[in-house]
Amino acid sequence: MHFVSKVDWSFGEQPGPATPNSAGLARRVLVGPEQGAVHTELSVGTMAPTGWLARHIHSFEEALYILEGELILELDGNVHLLHAGDYALMPVASWHTLANVGTTQTRWLSVNTPQRLGPDAPRKDTFFRGGRPDLSALADKATPPRFGDPATRLVGHYEGTPPQLETLRIKDAARGRAPAGMDTALLAYSGISVKMLLDKNAGADLLTMFTVDYELGGAAQAHDHPFEETYFFLAGEIEAEVDGKEYHLRAGDVMFAGVGSVHGFYNVGTERVRWIETQAPQPPSKHAYRWIAPWKKYEEAERELAAQAGR
Repeated sequence: MHFVSKVDWSFGEQPGPATPNSAGLARRVLVGPEQGAVHTELSVGTMAPTGWLARHIHSFEEALYILEGELILELDGNVHLLHAGDYALMPVASWHTLANVGTTQTRWLSVNTPQRLGPDAPRKDTFFRGGRPDLSALADKATPPRFGDPATRLVGHYEGTPPQLETLRIKDAARGRAPAGMDTALLAYSGISVKMLLDKNAGADLLTMFTVDYELGGAAQAHDHPFEETYFFLAGEIEAEVDGKEYHLRAGDVMFAGVGSVHGFYNVGTERVRWIETQAPQPPSKHAYRWIAPWKKYEEAERELAAQAGR
């Protein structure tokens, strides 16, 4: 099961009507039950200037990545002023508020798991408190997050990696270098750079979110997973083969690959490719990938044995 589509931002031109819990807000689901997903809901949202979403909690885990504009996020006792390239995690049952006190529309990518319950569901998974927030008070308290401070939790900033040759070059002295470990390191392989944004190390329990960059010639051969993935393409163009079908994907496209969906990506173009990827549930510690080519050898061996037996 897979799904490919293109994001149409025109939905944000007409925010939904104001309610006791929100104003200036528009939202569009990209991947959910209608697209075959079981664990994932991927959506895009917009908020007009002076827009807001009242303080609330969810019985699901949610992550945001800011694409354009700025967004005030009150979370975990802190009021953050987020900009493009910033991201945040809202753990299950964490109270949070959203507001836009800027002069331009805010756009973001959102993923949550389990999937959000619809208005006709027999129970609720989102609960509000307090109504319209005091936008002036939020603006006075909001500050850019102190990235790199051990006390800064649940928020971060990352726009993608530079080319691998530049990324992997050691420029500063060995002593006194900013510390980095497996929880912050860049994973580079086969012309691909992966930077985890939200996973267990960052406090997430149910989902992951990370950036992926493909160098010219970078490729991931055909494989599948025991979990769902989504891909939100930010830059460049890439060839994809998904369940035997070929696609040419570029910035503004979105793709969903369900459990067992065979997919591979090949950058045969002339520019680097970048996307945001999500996974739900979180991958297991082992056997997260099942590469197709090595296992095909067993099929070929069986056919050969059958042919020999038939002679």
